[in-house]
Amino acid sequence: MTSLIPQAYYWARSADFPDGHMTIVQVSTIFGAHPDYWTLAVIGSDQHHMISDFELVALVNPPDDHPLKQAAE
Repeated sequence: MTSLIPQAYYWARSADFPDGHMTIVQVSTIFGAHPDYWTLAVIGSDQHHMISDFELVALVNPPDDHPLKQAAE
């Protein structure tokens, strides 16, 4: 993957799980809008990681009939 989409979700492999364990991460702009400040937020936690900590495998496309909503909606 060469370019990331802010706030998008990706399937990713962490260097901490060499057995191929995959998780979903979100490109976070919480630390700044410039790509140099982007991090990856692990879904279901409050953890943010450097982009280099993960191998991004594929963009997650939500089903058309179930749009993603924020928890407060």
